[in-house]
Amino acid sequence: MSTAGNLKVAAAAELALQRARTPLLPRQLSDAEFRLFSDSGRRREVLPRELIFTRGELGRSMFVVESGSVQLEFGNGLPEKVIGAREFFGELALFIGNHARVANAVAAESAVLHVVDNGAFETLLEREPSLLAHFMRRSFAYLVASEQQLIASLKRRNEDLMVTLDSLRQTQTQLSTAERLIQTDELTGLCNRRGLYAFLDGLAVQRVAGLKPGLLLVDLDRFKQINDYCGHLMGDQVLKAIAQEIQNAAGPTDLPCRLGGDEFALLAQVRDAAELEARASRIVACVRALRFPAAQRTLQVTVSIGGSLCDDRTEWSTWYSDADCTLYEVKGEGGDNYKLGV
Repeated sequence: MSTAGNLKVAAAAELALQRARTPLLPRQLSDAEFRLFSDSGRRREVLPRELIFTRGELGRSMFVVESGSVQLEFGNGLPEKVIGAREFFGELALFIGNHARVANAVAAESAVLHVVDNGAFETLLEREPSLLAHFMRRSFAYLVASEQQLIASLKRRNEDLMVTLDSLRQTQTQLSTAERLIQTDELTGLCNRRGLYAFLDGLAVQRVAGLKPGLLLVDLDRFKQINDYCGHLMGDQVLKAIAQEIQNAAGPTDLPCRLGGDEFALLAQVRDAAELEARASRIVACVRALRFPAAQRTLQVTVSIGGSLCDDRTEWSTWYSDADCTLYEVKGEGGDNYKLGV
């Protein structure tokens, strides 16, 4: 190797050593994290002042900055933040689900981003659980510290901020192991899709003699209006309350889960259609009776449920399709009801 080549190798090694010794800034990625996200994300180039997402928009992706910078505009007199190269933003959309963005994200200059969506993130969790668990713990620690600093600077306890802080602390507690993180919905504590699929893989062994599988799909009515008029924090409270009612209606062999956004499912083992219908009727009635004193206006929450008994000879996709068809009919009739397919 030439002298110039040796110098380049030495310089690269020295740079890597300096990075290893330098503590990471709160939003700065390690070399391993940056490689992981950039390899898995979708590359996107943005122009100066190009809008990446808007405040209040339901997020489904995290963004990693490769070059350039992005400005987060929070509004309401709050200071703006600049996210630079090898930093990330929008991560709550992956940790919590369809999380409403709290700021506008605008390119401060020409930038190259890597967009990591839910599917890619779940794949990474399965492939690199230890690295991702460390990344999430560090991210939550930063978020909790940011909320505490904001509360101190405003010199008053804002209810929404305290709910957010409490939610983050609860979620942080749930991150005890990477395995639980992979199969549990952080907001509601129910199984997520990955947990559901794992349950389906072992369903044949867990079947109870004399019982039939049944599926209920539960969809929150007018969820967008709840977020728009009451705020995403109240929306989160509503989702958690509905999850609890589904959990309460579940039998000992049932699996309640959150499929994503405002869609839930209850995979049950029942004697007949009448027992499955009783589960659906209870959920609809109990959700209708929910009240939320913290809402700024009277908030009436309802759900629509579609369901059916499941044929053992078919797969999950068929079960879901049959239940979804009946759910579509209930939604078309105005919601706040349930229906079982033939």
